[in-house]
Amino acid sequence: MTIDILPDDVLLEIFDFLVVKSYASEAENWWHTLVHVCRKWRNVIFESPHRLNLRLVCSDWTPVREMLDVWPPLPIKVIDYIALPNSSAGDNIIAALERKDRVCQISLELDPQFLDAMQEPFLALTHLMLLSNIITRVVSDSFMGGSAPRLQYVTLERVPFPGLPKLLLSATDLVGLTLLHIPHSGYFSPEAIVTCLSTLPRLERLFLEFESPRSRPNRESRCLPPPTRSVLPTLIMFCFRGVSEYLEDLVARIDSPLLDRLEIALFHQHIFDTPQLTQFIGRIPKLKVCDQARVEFFNLHVRVTFPRTFSIYDLTLTILCSQLDWQLSSMAQICTSLFPRSLIHMVERLSIHGRGYSKLEWQNDIEDNQWLGLLHPFTGVKDLYLSKRFAPFIARSLQELVGGRTTEVLPALQSLFLEELHPPAPFEEAIGKFVVARQLSNHPVAISQSWPFPWA
Repeated sequence: MTIDILPDDVLLEIFDFLVVKSYASEAENWWHTLVHVCRKWRNVIFESPHRLNLRLVCSDWTPVREMLDVWPPLPIKVIDYIALPNSSAGDNIIAALERKDRVCQISLELDPQFLDAMQEPFLALTHLMLLSNIITRVVSDSFMGGSAPRLQYVTLERVPFPGLPKLLLSATDLVGLTLLHIPHSGYFSPEAIVTCLSTLPRLERLFLEFESPRSRPNRESRCLPPPTRSVLPTLIMFCFRGVSEYLEDLVARIDSPLLDRLEIALFHQHIFDTPQLTQFIGRIPKLKVCDQARVEFFNLHVRVTFPRTFSIYDLTLTILCSQLDWQLSSMAQICTSLFPRSLIHMVERLSIHGRGYSKLEWQNDIEDNQWLGLLHPFTGVKDLYLSKRFAPFIARSLQELVGGRTTEVLPALQSLFLEELHPPAPFEEAIGKFVVARQLSNHPVAISQSWPFPWA
């Protein structure tokens, strides 16, 4: 039996399998060749456009007007692959955008002529992605006629659009909202975005990332949080980058009971006053069961993560700064006062890493008591892993814990794991003093050079 005489339902199943493969390879025009095989195949494919997710992919290098005249009136996906140095590239995109009733997906590098072609509603649009390398002009409130009733996913990168919350009030089916490198010219207030989020019952993923610390609430216009918070019932992932004042005003107004992943990056400031963020984290059930933490120092930022077994990071907090002593003091501060005490005290396994710095840089910039300030909040830690970059300096700090101070830091510590296979003599002397002091206080600590936990 040849494939051309297979029943229609069997052919449809075969074609449906090709849809899955096209997702993986992004070969969305897979069906173009098949409809030319025979009339039967053509009929089977065009009779099930929704199931087979048929799209006409219109790009800057395809002759869009001719293509739209040839194919049936299928949904249109508009993609700007590369900015070609000729007028026909923009003309092809404009020709596709003119079919507003059929455009279902848009992925474009922002251009004024494209904005001008998108001032009316796109009633079939489900996916919108706009990117801008150079901020040219602010997107006006008239964008897409101020209405986007079928939108499910929105991604904007470096696009100034202060009126976006107003547009999203109509997008009640929104599942994912990703706003990256929000320029200051595109600033919107925490109150405005919460008003918008409260009308999105299906929202699962939210990314808000401001480009600079200039985007912050006006001190004089900041309002007290309302007596009741807006519940985001389906939100499972929330990523934020900006100033702590903005985040405070935002999380004071929302609850996310199903949140499974929280990533926060804050621009550096000397004092972090974040009681609302502390309470917000404390209201998330899935983030109350982390028993391990990892602190990592990088050239431009420092972060602490609370991973769970067989899971991506559930909770990550990053401080954006490059000066070494600021990194350490900021991390000590947030571990002491930002996270709920119940979360910090639950940590039993702690690892400390550094990437990109030399030992000399740390030696010159960091005082011993700063390391003790970082370790002090972790009263429940039983296992401590130190990378070879930090082990000598932390050991030098720990040797100060003698006499009545022996269990002042890491009172529950039982095992110390070291990455360095052959530590230098000064390290051995310093860590030896700490081990002896703990032994004399009946709180012994075992030293090991193997680490049994893969997440470290």
